[in-house]
Amino acid sequence: MRADRLVSLVLLLRQRGRLSAATLARELEVSTRTVLRDIEALSVAGVPVYAERGRHGGFALLPGFQTELTGLTHDEALALLIAGSRRGAQAFGLGSALASAMLKVVDALPESHRDTAAGVAERLLIDPETDLLSRRVVAEEVRDAIVAEVRRAVFAGHKLRIHYVATGQKPRWRTVDPIGLVTVRDQGYLLATRSGEDRTYRLSRIRAAEELDEPAQRPDRIDLDRAWKDRGTRFRTGGDQVAVLVRVHPARREELLDTALAVLSEEADEDGWLRLEVTFQDPRHAEWALWQLATSAEALAPPWLRASLHDRATAIAARYEASN
Repeated sequence: MRADRLVSLVLLLRQRGRLSAATLARELEVSTRTVLRDIEALSVAGVPVYAERGRHGGFALLPGFQTELTGLTHDEALALLIAGSRRGAQAFGLGSALASAMLKVVDALPESHRDTAAGVAERLLIDPETDLLSRRVVAEEVRDAIVAEVRRAVFAGHKLRIHYVATGQKPRWRTVDPIGLVTVRDQGYLLATRSGEDRTYRLSRIRAAEELDEPAQRPDRIDLDRAWKDRGTRFRTGGDQVAVLVRVHPARREELLDTALAVLSEEADEDGWLRLEVTFQDPRHAEWALWQLATSAEALAPPWLRASLHDRATAIAARYEASN
């Protein structure tokens, strides 16, 4: 870990020039005392780093100092910088490793291309934290130590014990055979089998994890994309889910899709409204979702949903009529 930090420190000084101990500490997520010890270690190792005193002082490298990182073309480095702007690495506990890797990517470029690639990357935004309606995308918190243990078991092909909190249940230990990791909209998932049955666990609900020495029972090769789609299909069509035929104003379409589980069909009516068949988790979920859209949506089927929404609207109208 310290070796990686020393490399990152050198790359920060190469790319940004003179930096204070406080700035370096903030970038490397360590104390200023640790930074000072690292600077001393670099000097002993022969890296030409020196200190500048004064109010605007800090640490810098002698001009012309080069590292040994080469081999990436301009477009290859740009592709990695763009990929690095996504937040999936955070879901897998690799945020600090990603930051270090991005420094190395920029440093690997010829000097004539370095500023260009970094500047282009700044003009591309992937998966911002809010959409145009200022709805915030909430990333789930996952402890680095837990996700690191999960990663080790997945990569090593070992069984894994997890202390897991399922919805509406108390936490309990499970022993699973890990298959792979998936991130969707900043939510991380562990795909696994348990007693031969497919299981999907949300990383944020794992309270503790322990890699076991016993080999996992799993195929040698896996198509994660196919496995995820298959599990999604089973999830959308199982349990007490209900299908609803609804007309919705185009301006509220995305809001409807944010609450629905799946879209089974979609077509435009002559008046410009959209007619969709969507599924919801259960009847209560369907009623809640359509009620949020008020007069911007109309449930066409099933009849019980229309009756339920009618009764709710009638009760609300009566309440406010009585208050007058």
